[in-house]
Amino acid sequence: MASIAWLSDDDGTGFPPVNRALAEPDGLLAVGGTLSPRRLINAYEQGVFPWYAEGQPVLWWSPDPRAVLFPAELHVSRSLRKRMRNAGFETRLDTAFAEVIRCCAEPRPTADGTWLTADMIDAYSELHRRGLAHSVESWRGAELVGGLYGVRLGRVFFGESMFSRETDASKIALVRLIDEARARGIVVIDCQIASPHLQSLGSRSIPRAEFIALLAQHCRPHQPGSWRHP
Repeated sequence: MASIAWLSDDDGTGFPPVNRALAEPDGLLAVGGTLSPRRLINAYEQGVFPWYAEGQPVLWWSPDPRAVLFPAELHVSRSLRKRMRNAGFETRLDTAFAEVIRCCAEPRPTADGTWLTADMIDAYSELHRRGLAHSVESWRGAELVGGLYGVRLGRVFFGESMFSRETDASKIALVRLIDEARARGIVVIDCQIASPHLQSLGSRSIPRAEFIALLAQHCRPHQPGSWRHP
């Protein structure tokens, strides 16, 4: 850990260049600091995100390559289109951010515990209050059955987590996100780390340097405000 930068609690402390991130574990760049809105925004603008377990200091990551989804490359399978037509889901925006992030934090059968700590929930909830973090939700009647949340800065949406309580509920929320991205001029969805779930929808990995160049071009100006439609 000698080569890893330790951040102070002063949220004006910057991050080291992302090319200093470790190759193993892939992308670990810095340790410590707080999850203040200022630091989180600064992190995302530089291609850095927090990911750590309860009881650890904050760990900051910038993996190489970076998983992204370009709206024009969304792939919706025939079976998913059929589910969207016939399964009875309704998608909504920013109507239940607190519920979505709590559901994302619930332990999953394939993982021990959760990486979404109480401090992280508080931090992203504050970004939501400031109009920078958003939720996309899949509902069946009055029941929330799937969704996702993330941070929008300029023309970039940084996806953070998703959950599903019914088959394809999170995928349908992601399709709605892409529709919203197109309407709002968002050019890229950051998926952070590749997964089969996201690859099936059209995500791909690009070199970190290419991702950082996209951020420099599209991350500003910020456009805060609720996505909830009247």
